[in-house]
Amino acid sequence: MPVRSSKLRLLAVGTLLAMAGLTSCSASSSLPEVEGSDATQNAGNTDAPQGLENYYSQQVNWEKCGDVIECATIKVPLDYADPSGDSIDLALNRRVAEGASRNLLVNPGGPGGSGLDLVESSVQSMFSADLQKAYNIIGFDPRGVGESTPVTCQSDAETDAGRQENLRAWLPEDQDQIIEETEDYAEDCARNTGDLLGHVDTVSAAKDMDVIRAVLGDKQLDYLGFSYGTFLGATYADLFPQKVGRFVLDGAMDPKSQASDLTKAQAVGFEQEIEAWLGQCLESDGCPFSGTVESAKVQLQQFFAQVENEPMVSSDGRTVPIIDFVNGFILPLYDNSNWPYLTQAMASAVNDRNVDTILGFADLAADRQSDGTYDSNSSDAFTAINCLDRPMNADAETMNKEAIELMRVAPTLGKYLAYGEIACDVWDEKSTGKAGALTAKGSNEILVVGTTSDPATPYQWSQSLAEQLDNATLLTYQGHGHTAYGRSNDCITEAVDGYLIDGKVPESNTQC
Repeated sequence: MPVRSSKLRLLAVGTLLAMAGLTSCSASSSLPEVEGSDATQNAGNTDAPQGLENYYSQQVNWEKCGDVIECATIKVPLDYADPSGDSIDLALNRRVAEGASRNLLVNPGGPGGSGLDLVESSVQSMFSADLQKAYNIIGFDPRGVGESTPVTCQSDAETDAGRQENLRAWLPEDQDQIIEETEDYAEDCARNTGDLLGHVDTVSAAKDMDVIRAVLGDKQLDYLGFSYGTFLGATYADLFPQKVGRFVLDGAMDPKSQASDLTKAQAVGFEQEIEAWLGQCLESDGCPFSGTVESAKVQLQQFFAQVENEPMVSSDGRTVPIIDFVNGFILPLYDNSNWPYLTQAMASAVNDRNVDTILGFADLAADRQSDGTYDSNSSDAFTAINCLDRPMNADAETMNKEAIELMRVAPTLGKYLAYGEIACDVWDEKSTGKAGALTAKGSNEILVVGTTSDPATPYQWSQSLAEQLDNATLLTYQGHGHTAYGRSNDCITEAVDGYLIDGKVPESNTQC
């Protein structure tokens, strides 16, 4: 996704992003009774790992929280190495299908994306009618995210102020201020989040998923994960291969790749998608660029350089520096059906110096509302999770070499994707994860879905994950945009539905 921090960019492979206000994270050391109706006692608690019996056997109590949505909260350990210690909350919701006998857990990506939002707002438009009839669709906010016990860092006003600063990490004169402000941000996150900050890693979130499976009463977990959700799902499968039911991993991350390699692959992916968009733009009325695709790309780069030096100002008086402009520019590239809107937005910016539409895209990406509030914490969670999951090398010489390489392979966006390692270098909690293959040896068949021109999770990542997993099939969508199910074609829908509903795995290397 676009830049998550107002100052620096880490690898982002998910859906919408945001910044959140200041609150405190509180943990509880007990498993209190949850009041409400429709209490469901799990049927699978006999397989609880030692020390986790109380968590695996807790009741989940569903209550109406909308016309067709039910919500619940369960407890999971703050630290799985100390399950008798403090606990945290996980927020769940579900759409119940009359007569459905299976549950499908879903994750939209991120890290930091809200599964509650996916189930509440997007299931009816993304998921086929057949899939909605066959499954109860279960959403959850992973630990540190949204309605679950959250990572919290700065106020809305501080977030707005940070987005308006014109700090350019590739310029040595700006780096000292970036480091100073990033240190302040990290201190705010540590102070306002507490011990949770060191326990929002993907391995812990995957263990939470097994608690969810147990309290739902399922012997195996059925799962549909998008983008970062594929890494979360593959991590679960590697930890609990015998608990894997029907798993679909759409828009895969590559668990083997180092952070710098992931960033480079994304940079190349977005550069190629920019060229594809420019090709469409040049054939349409109102394109602000002219000539060949290559000459149009040079014109785009020149315009970005102007914004670097002279940030634009929106009609509401907000400054839009280059990083926030790029945030807005990138968002429509995630779905080629939105390319005409990007053309219109860029025409307004280039021809009329009107940045309102681009800023609107950036606000959408940041979950900023028109009143200046931010209605999720996905940006804070994104940073916290990424900093734990993969070590980052913030050595100045290394970062400079990486920046030069990014600008070589992606001359349009490369510089804006560089120097993200600084954010984790000053983070209080050091990484606990590392890059490495995930095999899920002995699991049921897993379906990996890749899109050939996916800029955020390049196709080679899906190929790599399918090769790593002990028992996986690769399904390919030949098209543009991020992920495939729910936005591509009937071939993908029928193949995914056939697997999830009927258990029929598509033929190996099926092309759609």
